[in-house]
Amino acid sequence: NMLTNTGQSCNSQSRMLVPRKLHDQAMEVAKATAAAIKVMQPDKADPGALGPLANANQFAKVQALIQKGIDEKATLVAGGVGRPDGFNRGYFVKPTVFANVTNDMTIAREEIFGPVLSILPYGDEEEAIAIANDTVYGLAGYVQSGNIERARKVAKRIRAGNIAINGAPASFGAPFGGYKQSGLGREWGEFGLEEFLEVKAVFGW
Repeated sequence: NMLTNTGQSCNSQSRMLVPRKLHDQAMEVAKATAAAIKVMQPDKADPGALGPLANANQFAKVQALIQKGIDEKATLVAGGVGRPDGFNRGYFVKPTVFANVTNDMTIAREEIFGPVLSILPYGDEEEAIAIANDTVYGLAGYVQSGNIERARKVAKRIRAGNIAINGAPASFGAPFGGYKQSGLGREWGEFGLEEFLEVKAVFGW
């Protein structure tokens, strides 16, 4: 869920790749979902409601990236710049959805860390994998498929440190960490414990 922690999660699903023939359908589902999300003050929030961003700098960054998406001609499906209705202060952001996003747009290249979803259409599986891997980041990826073998095949080819198939939850027994600019080393599991060990090599023993 790209709205977890108001989108301020390192492994947030901010890009959603969909087959081109299903793009408009996905756009309508995302629009309806965004419209149903409640934005609330944290002390009054219902479970699942959207709270504020962490600080003024992050609020300004997210607002600027939403405006950049509009300027670069992505289709604004829901949300947009400014605070949600009923909020005249605080770091609250409208749940925002862009469609017809191409992977050269800023909103597809940058880590937004806010409640912003970009929908990218693709032609075939090869193009989807190419888009998924065309990023300087590589922490997490998500694969949805009715065919588990096909999902596994795609998951193997995505250059990210963590892949969730069909919404599978993370396991603390598995290593957590990324590729490329998403970091070195791992947390959790045996690999995470090894990060705290010192290794000695003795030559000529």
